[in-house]
Amino acid sequence: MLVVSRDRYPAGELDRANERIDLQFDPPMRTLRLVGELRAALEPARRTGRTIGLVPTMGALHAGHLSLIAAARAQCDVVVMSLFVNPAQFDERVDLDRYPRREHEDGELAERAGVDLLFAPAPEEVYPPGFSTSVEVRGLTDRLEGEVRGRAHFNGVTTVVCKLLNMVAPDVAYFGQKDAQQLTVIRRLVADLNLTVRIAACPTVRESDGLAMSSRNAHLSPEERTRAPALHHALAAADAAVSEGERSADALLERARETLRRAGVEPEYVALVDPCKLEPIARLEQPALLALAARVGSTRLIDNAILEPSPSASEQCHPSPAAVAG
Repeated sequence: MLVVSRDRYPAGELDRANERIDLQFDPPMRTLRLVGELRAALEPARRTGRTIGLVPTMGALHAGHLSLIAAARAQCDVVVMSLFVNPAQFDERVDLDRYPRREHEDGELAERAGVDLLFAPAPEEVYPPGFSTSVEVRGLTDRLEGEVRGRAHFNGVTTVVCKLLNMVAPDVAYFGQKDAQQLTVIRRLVADLNLTVRIAACPTVRESDGLAMSSRNAHLSPEERTRAPALHHALAAADAAVSEGERSADALLERARETLRRAGVEPEYVALVDPCKLEPIARLEQPALLALAARVGSTRLIDNAILEPSPSASEQCHPSPAAVAG
């Protein structure tokens, strides 16, 4: 099991994070179902200028989610975690039906991690009868995941994120780097709509063999689980090629694809793109996002890494994909 290292935060911040502030909701954590209840619970914090952090989740918590909560707990006075399996972002009904739902266990994990308010609305609270509005971010959502999963997927993501940001009105919202395209899209959404929230990105948390933590990993069979780290190995292979001096995008992509093929994993896409525009690049002259998706058995997995032409800059700004937290 991976844990969030204490030395990732400035001295004293984790100690500060463990101090609950009297905001009329002392421990234990409160679970709220209605938007009105949520806003009423946050009103004292907002009135007194306390910082509010939001960790949006669909539940099935793992160490990646807990790292987001730890970051929020270290940096904010009040931590809200949303737990909502958003039907609007699933392009396949079978994925929605099989998505793990374990609110009781997730609630216990969230409380132990330091969440103050768990917001777990019913679908009709988020999408009431007559709901007919969609938030769309054009351009960034046409590529990578959008090309494979369709426009409706990202429209579902951006709509529910926009609603959650309006419901909670946090100072900071925390997202994982594993969903790099989603992170880029949400940052564009926030900028375009002049939303007063800071989007904080937290590093991908991995298993000891490099597999990125994901709620979908639970669907892997034992044999599939042995092949799944190939996604991480493909990223590491491309990173190694960069260290050897390779700058051609075609060559880097082929190195990643070959690593996947050797493990018996056929990718849906492997792409090297500009991290902000998500447009393909021909040569690695500036930091670029290497993103890939593949099915291992029936389970769809994604992963990514930032490749940098300067090894020293890579070590300073982004963990190497070969480096796994332990």
